[in-house]
Amino acid sequence: MTSKRKSLSKLVPPESLSSLPYILSSEHCVSCGKAGVQLREVTRSFGHGPKLLVIEGIPIWSCSRCGESYLTAQTMHEIERIKTLRKSVAVARYVPIAVFTGNVPNNAYMDSP
Repeated sequence: MTSKRKSLSKLVPPESLSSLPYILSSEHCVSCGKAGVQLREVTRSFGHGPKLLVIEGIPIWSCSRCGESYLTAQTMHEIERIKTLRKSVAVARYVPIAVFTGNVPNNAYMDSP
């Protein structure tokens, strides 16, 4: 998502952001060209360690065909605002964290199921 962020601010009516999920069945994905871009909410993490910030309920436009997702300019501005004001807007929660310690064979991604 970070490598292909696109703004749909001209495409999305602001009032539609309050009615999740919202489907733009007549609009086409910029990446694959197929119709049916859908609005959904996601949770994303920013930073790591003591600077980790998790933001829930981020509205993103997602293509059900190719999986590409898009953020509006308004959403990106709100994420930046939350990151800037993190100490006054975030609530501290206990989060269990595990470390992956398994071995992955060199050709594991090529094996058939």
